[in-house]
Amino acid sequence: MAKVNRTRSTSPPDGGWGWMIVAGCFLVTICTRAVTRCISIFFVEFQTYFSQDYAQTAWIHSIVDCVTMLCAPLGSVVSNHFSCQVGIMLGGLLASTGLILGSFATSLKHLYLTLGVLTGLGFALCYSPAIAMVGKYFSRRKALAYGISMSGSGIGIFILAPVVQLLIEQFSWRGALLILGGFVLNLCVCGALMRPISLKEDQTTPEQNHVCRTQTQDFKQASPCSTWTKEWVQTCLCGSLQQEYSFLLMSDFVVLATSVLFMAYGCSPLFVYFVPYALSVGVTHQQAAFLMSILGVIDIIGNITFGWLTDRRCLKNYQYVCYLFAIGLDGLCYLCLPMLQSLPLLVPFACTFGYFDGAYVTLIPVVTAEIVGTTSLSSALGVVYFLHAVPYLVSPPIAGWLVDTTGSYTAAFLLCGFSMIFSSLLLGFARVVKKMKKTQLRFLAKESDPKLQLWTNGSVAYSVARELDQKDGESVALAMLGSSPT
Repeated sequence: MAKVNRTRSTSPPDGGWGWMIVAGCFLVTICTRAVTRCISIFFVEFQTYFSQDYAQTAWIHSIVDCVTMLCAPLGSVVSNHFSCQVGIMLGGLLASTGLILGSFATSLKHLYLTLGVLTGLGFALCYSPAIAMVGKYFSRRKALAYGISMSGSGIGIFILAPVVQLLIEQFSWRGALLILGGFVLNLCVCGALMRPISLKEDQTTPEQNHVCRTQTQDFKQASPCSTWTKEWVQTCLCGSLQQEYSFLLMSDFVVLATSVLFMAYGCSPLFVYFVPYALSVGVTHQQAAFLMSILGVIDIIGNITFGWLTDRRCLKNYQYVCYLFAIGLDGLCYLCLPMLQSLPLLVPFACTFGYFDGAYVTLIPVVTAEIVGTTSLSSALGVVYFLHAVPYLVSPPIAGWLVDTTGSYTAAFLLCGFSMIFSSLLLGFARVVKKMKKTQLRFLAKESDPKLQLWTNGSVAYSVARELDQKDGESVALAMLGSSPT
């Protein structure tokens, strides 16, 4: 691993070894996201064994999710400085070690550190580098490759949920964690499949590397200009970062980020408390695990079919509305959940919630690209997914505290439902305000006085062009400027 032989290619191959990369990423999503969701099956076992309340037990799942999201940039740093293979193999070792050590835990605090922090850190080192590797091998078929790779989460839940329940019944929760630790060790095999590739845009010659090192040494030795050089480098770095993250000052993105916080708060607790709630209404352990399996497989169907439907010509211009629709329906499902207290009623709930959960997850990159554009999409998605961390950390314990306080799941589920509905309404209200503002600006553009335009030196046209869509804004601005005397 010290010296990695890189495959040379001027452009993404869109096939070949790339399909092995897809297979490796598919297994990575099973071993990371699916295993994380299956931790909720251990919830009742942990609560009974350690005699703790819901809030204390829920911190385990919260810490795993939060550390995975917060440390995702660390995975990118490790893979960029060493290689994707090193990052995923190291992450597999850490995640497996956390699960194995967790099987010997004597208190919940031990599980916080092992199953929570250590395993979450390992998952973070694996998840983002594997996804980034798929993008390097595919260009024309990138959507298909990502669809196959990301489907590992739902398929993994569908398969692992009943298997984990069976392992708990046969070997207790300690034995099940130990076996899961061995299973997650397969991440090292997935890492070995991630053969590095050098594309045209990131190839550097040895002569260029030598020149860079020489220039760096010269800058360090140039004492009269060293202070100026450092200031110039810092100014360039700050300028590039400011340009890259300029979307943070956009009002539309601020609204999206706020809505993501409420959406993430609402979606997380279900995966922690769905099994305990099913058990509390008289469903058996095997049936509760089966409900999680349904949730996982329908999630995949929602990913694929809803993305395909919104790509059709009749719905392509309404993808934003479809995103709001999916989040709002998930919130309504939450509001109905306290009234569903039998297996025949919980199965339709699992199907409906799972489908629309997969639906809006598919449209998150689409809605983000519509707001910030394709140039800043990568950075914007990083911020959007980073914002999931805090709600993932606090929402399950808050829901557990409500269950402990009220003695039922009703308040916890209602709070999650209203949170997701508010997220949908917030984006919808922002879109309505934006449409009204566009209509008003178009009206002002038609009624504005040409003499006023000349006096303001085209500032009215410029403001209209900025506020309207690019196509409409340019046409209105040109019409206004053309009507004024030169």
